[in-house]
Amino acid sequence: QVQLVESGGGLVQAGGSLRLSCAASGRTFSTYTMGWFRQAPGKEREFVSAISWSGGNTYYADSVKGRFTISRDNAKNTVYLQMNSLKPEDTANYFCGATTRNIYYYIKRGASYDYWGQGAQVTVSS
Repeated sequence: QVQLVESGGGLVQAGGSLRLSCAASGRTFSTYTMGWFRQAPGKEREFVSAISWSGGNTYYADSVKGRFTISRDNAKNTVYLQMNSLKPEDTANYFCGATTRNIYYYIKRGASYDYWGQGAQVTVSS
């Protein structure tokens, strides 16, 4: 069992930065691929980024590539999402998830995730 808790959301102006954190409980955190998804009002949850268990492989949606950076610290059971050059269209509730999958085809699909956090709201004003 893995419990996930996101933090670091908030209100920021366009062009600004935020860093989301996702703290995990459980001794098996380092065995999971971790992902970030987001959901805006009236829209489906979409893939943002993911990182392999070792941190050696990272994946990004085209919409955030070059602006967002995912990282993890297995000693602290935490995964991070550094978000720079934020745009109003980045406004959403951001969720972290844990999956045992390690192939991108599955990693970018929310249905592949076994555990989810409660979400952190990110609002970018224009």
